[in-house]
Amino acid sequence: MLRAMSSAASGMKAQQTNIDAISNNLANVNTVGYKRSHAEFQDLLYESIVPTGRGSGDSDPTRVEIGHGVKLVATNKIFTQGVISQTSNPLDLMIEGDGFFQVRLPDGSIGYSRDGAFKLDADRNIVTSTGYRLEPAIQIPQDATDIHVARDGTVSVMLAGDTSTVQDLAQIELARFANSAGLSSRGGNIYQESPNSGTPLVSRAGGDGLGEIASGFLEMSNVETVEELVKMISAQRAYELNARTISMADEMMQTVNQMKR
Repeated sequence: MLRAMSSAASGMKAQQTNIDAISNNLANVNTVGYKRSHAEFQDLLYESIVPTGRGSGDSDPTRVEIGHGVKLVATNKIFTQGVISQTSNPLDLMIEGDGFFQVRLPDGSIGYSRDGAFKLDADRNIVTSTGYRLEPAIQIPQDATDIHVARDGTVSVMLAGDTSTVQDLAQIELARFANSAGLSSRGGNIYQESPNSGTPLVSRAGGDGLGEIASGFLEMSNVETVEELVKMISAQRAYELNARTISMADEMMQTVNQMKR
């Protein structure tokens, strides 16, 4: 009975973590560039009650083994394409395919993001909503009247007084990883490189397996609300069943304690 209680308790903890991941997905259903998380579990060690050859015969094909519950092994990020939202803002950028925008973080390191809702700061640098500069840095001239971002990431402007000439300013570079799921989540729609992700391959959009850039569009969350709600109901039912298992094991122990010789 004690084994049943500990196994059921591990199941309750696992389903609590599962619901935590689902609730975070639902909370970010409207977050630009958010990628949903999926909790993954593994069964724990097994205790061999009757090893092979110790049963009714020396050549028994099976054995008697009892597991000790479940454990969380990963909260995996699913990097499928999110819902497309048209904004017509030239600095709203979406990556069609693989890749991440690069931003310079306050500590000097490079962060990676699918959030393409860029703005201009006081110095007219292209920055994220939290003020992180796009890497490599791109500054828009004060007299620019129109901004255009091509599908390969080329940023060009039209200057005041010269509406017939388009001037190329810079090139937006994207990064991709051998294992995007191994990136470390920093928060603020930012990921960072980790030993599991591998080193980034940096190139222009549309080359080396990277997606192209669409200006005037944003990639929203890839969370499917109905799917997450169904998963939450399933996790809740599994939690209730594990709680019921603990109650049943407790009742069995009470019965044993009340038995008289």
